[in-house]
Amino acid sequence: MNTPGIFPLAAAVGGPNLFVLDSYQPLPNCSPASPCSGSIAVYPVLTLAQAQALTPSQPADTLGTPLANGNLNYWPLALTATNAKDVILPTGVTVLKSGTELFVSAYDTTAKTGYVFGFSVSPASAGIPQGTLTPLNNGLPFAAGTQPSAIASDPTSSFVYVTDQAASTVLGFSVSGSGLTPIAGSPFPAGNQPSAILVNPTGGYAYLTDAEDGNVSAYSIASNGALTRIGSFATGTQPVAIGIDPNMHQFLYTANFLGSDVSGFEINSDGSLLGSQSSPYPSNAQPTAVVAIPHNGSTK
Repeated sequence: MNTPGIFPLAAAVGGPNLFVLDSYQPLPNCSPASPCSGSIAVYPVLTLAQAQALTPSQPADTLGTPLANGNLNYWPLALTATNAKDVILPTGVTVLKSGTELFVSAYDTTAKTGYVFGFSVSPASAGIPQGTLTPLNNGLPFAAGTQPSAIASDPTSSFVYVTDQAASTVLGFSVSGSGLTPIAGSPFPAGNQPSAILVNPTGGYAYLTDAEDGNVSAYSIASNGALTRIGSFATGTQPVAIGIDPNMHQFLYTANFLGSDVSGFEINSDGSLLGSQSSPYPSNAQPTAVVAIPHNGSTK
């Protein structure tokens, strides 16, 4: 199904909703030749009863109509006041495990700087559709380095991490009711051109891909959210995406764009990585994403 905007680039699930990032808003004067800022849409993931109330043959997990934002069916990512015309390119989205807040990493292509846009996510009891977004921080984004490339949150809903591709760092933020506060010691060093990041769902460790170096950097997470680098582990050429198995949270995979393959690792008890036998595994040309299916552990 079509998204409200142009060129969808990332998605995240939170509670009964799917959140989808579009590179550009659906404006008549917007195109790759004349770009405008991106947007985020919220789709309800329907239960079987909800889906069949619309169409009797529809299965569960069908997507409903995008939620309304006034007269729009998406939420624009835009600055205010003097920077209102800056073109904002979103790069990633994460929903806290608590489901209460959503954060979008983005690059201001006009000012050449990075931001994180924060939204509260309405619960079912709010009197408005569950998943409706309300901007945090009076609609102003949080400063996030030079050129954010990816974003992730931890399973306690306490911390958010953003990779800065241009600065070769990862920024850490603690989450509060009003939004994000930089963690002491942030930004933390990364390899060259960090491109993707995840936090182990069991907590304690974070992993990011360094696209130019061709490796995964592993970090331990302190109680205050600070990152300590454990080491770097070789992947195929130009890793651009990272995923973890959803059953045991013990196996990690990267999609290697120029290598046209997938690298696999076992996660050791100390957070370090051990290359899987026969890794990397051939894929179709230039893979860009990786996900594992929960019910059988298959990776695609």
